[in-house]
Amino acid sequence: MDKYSFLNAAHTAYFADLYEQYQQDPDSVEPSWKAFFQGYDFGSESFEVSDDIVEGVKTQIPEHVQKEFQVIRLIDDYRTRGHLFTKTNPVRDRRKYAPSLDIENFGLSSADLDTVFNAGDIIGIGPQSLRIIRQHLEAIYCDAIGVEYMYIRRPNERQWIQDKLNSNDNQGNFSADEKRHILKKLNEAVSFETFLHTKYVGQKRFSLEGNESLIPAVDALIEKAAAYGVKEFVMGMAHRGRLSTLTNIFGKSASDIFSEFDGKDYEEEVFDGDVKYHLGWTSDRLTDNGNRINLSIAPNPSHLETVGAVVEGITRAKQDKLKSEDGSKVLPIVVHGDAAIAGQGLVYEVVQMAQLDGYKTNGTIHIVVNNQIGFTTNYLDARSSTYCTDVAKVTLSPVLHVNADDAEAVVHSILFALDFRMQFKRDVFH
Repeated sequence: MDKYSFLNAAHTAYFADLYEQYQQDPDSVEPSWKAFFQGYDFGSESFEVSDDIVEGVKTQIPEHVQKEFQVIRLIDDYRTRGHLFTKTNPVRDRRKYAPSLDIENFGLSSADLDTVFNAGDIIGIGPQSLRIIRQHLEAIYCDAIGVEYMYIRRPNERQWIQDKLNSNDNQGNFSADEKRHILKKLNEAVSFETFLHTKYVGQKRFSLEGNESLIPAVDALIEKAAAYGVKEFVMGMAHRGRLSTLTNIFGKSASDIFSEFDGKDYEEEVFDGDVKYHLGWTSDRLTDNGNRINLSIAPNPSHLETVGAVVEGITRAKQDKLKSEDGSKVLPIVVHGDAAIAGQGLVYEVVQMAQLDGYKTNGTIHIVVNNQIGFTTNYLDARSSTYCTDVAKVTLSPVLHVNADDAEAVVHSILFALDFRMQFKRDVFH
């Protein structure tokens, strides 16, 4: 009798969960499973001085069971490291990371591509060939959206994210009308920036060019959040893209902004330089679903990230006033620059207070506008961390990296971020 026959009847997804639990805390799994996984790990490693022993252990476990575990390792590595191999940078090649996600690095080969593995259950597609499993993993983790979340310690949050990603391969599924609306908001952003560039040549300007997809993303975020029952939005952002946001999201008259560039209708030339970029704005808006909401963009007290702390304070005051203990009625949104979020200590100070009773706002959506060259410095010379958003790991918050040239991916991922915030009342970075 095959003493490993029980493995054939076991559910592969259950296998994967147990193995992941064992990797994090070996003593947390039942002793017989712990012994099995120890034997598997021992058999999977190669030791120069004990090849015969290793081969002896390996040969006791059926090859198809070994391969199932190797596919599970492949899936786990996509979840953990897939974001390193995404197509998120439209300007230049990404840094090269090793080892890659080639199947050869997991004890598999091209001969296994058409073999059906039960491990497909783990990503919600049922038993499938390795070829199909890898196609789904590439679509979920290595396309226009990269997701960092495997460091999250709450299993229910990790499982929620995985279920969400598996349900649609992390791809947007928009109707024709929704696509037209995204295109409309994108056109508004591009037209606004093009006009300013043509009309006010040589004037100090903090353009959104290259990141115009911020506008359809914030618009979609506000629309869906209103459907969740959010009544007020408090937003803070630096200079880049601020005027376009004021016009295309908050409804400030474009003619007023042009007058500020021209210096018209004002007794003093108060709008010389970048003063216009510091102004706040408040407006009411009727969403497409008929929800009336209040939008506030906080005055920007400086070029730095100081406004982040201001936004959190305003949001907490509004939540207390509305007695919104779970934060469902007031949503804070903070838009960062890539160099600023990595380089300024204030960001860490704000982030690490996110879960404290005296300061929490039940989750902030952080949006990072990456213009590739922060403060004229190449990112390779500006930070030690892999990403500018690595401060998110202080609070174990998920991070989504998105190709700004793919407007639908940007909108899809911001809605994913909103769903996470509303579900778990925690920060999320986009």
